[in-house]
Amino acid sequence: MTMPRPTLRADELRSLLLAPVGPLARVEVVGTTASTNSDVVADLRADATSWPDGSILVAEHQAGGRGRDGRTWETPAGTSLTCSFVVRPVVPASSLGWLGLLAGLGAVNALRATAGVPAVLKWPNDLLVPAETEIEGWGPVRKIGGILAEVVPMSDGAPPAVVIGIGINVSQTADELPVSSASSLALAGAQHVDREGLLVALVDAQIEVARRWRDAGGHVTYSGLADEIARVCVTLGATVRVELPGGAEVAGTAIRLADDGGLVVRDGAGTEHHVLAGDVRHVRTAR
Repeated sequence: MTMPRPTLRADELRSLLLAPVGPLARVEVVGTTASTNSDVVADLRADATSWPDGSILVAEHQAGGRGRDGRTWETPAGTSLTCSFVVRPVVPASSLGWLGLLAGLGAVNALRATAGVPAVLKWPNDLLVPAETEIEGWGPVRKIGGILAEVVPMSDGAPPAVVIGIGINVSQTADELPVSSASSLALAGAQHVDREGLLVALVDAQIEVARRWRDAGGHVTYSGLADEIARVCVTLGATVRVELPGGAEVAGTAIRLADDGGLVVRDGAGTEHHVLAGDVRHVRTAR
């Protein structure tokens, strides 16, 4: 029988994260919701001022989390960290394609520093940890989290709001995971699986990455963030098969990240393909 997990302490999190003590302008913690991203996006469309820059909605239990391409997922209550950040960066629109990768870098930094697991990124939005065995399409890694970034235009012409949803498997047992390619911090040998401590570390890491990005005017190269993302992105250097929207496919070696955050794949004939969206399968990892 699975033991009950401790619940998030909303008052404690607000005292740690809200200004002037913490870095955030609004912190909300709810018991159950279908999707934190859906809730925040709906609020912003109804009232553009509802979620200021530097806000977060955290859910104790997310019953219908959304991933890319409209996919949904659910985890047992109290086993995951599920939240949505709101930022309003004044940067060129061409820089927004990096949002998922920037959030991924922040998440990797927080996981490595707090949980002590060697987390990495899989382009474009998956958080992975090493595994002892390989699985087709994944190699010797398992997915412990994902990221969904959504841009919400403002009707008054103001810079758009960006909603960044992050979900991380924290304390699930093997029986509680839906697929064999998934894992959790507990299964990955994390030093601790305290969701509140992880949330505070995650907020701090996201704020630091966002600060550097904004200070550089949204330029990921000048800020040094592009190099840092490349160092933790296990997709680079791997032989991959990318399933593109509409059913087409690109196969080859993932050689670099493009200036807009896309993935550049060189096929067997030497042709380079610029991929902006797609499901990546690792045929063979190079590191």
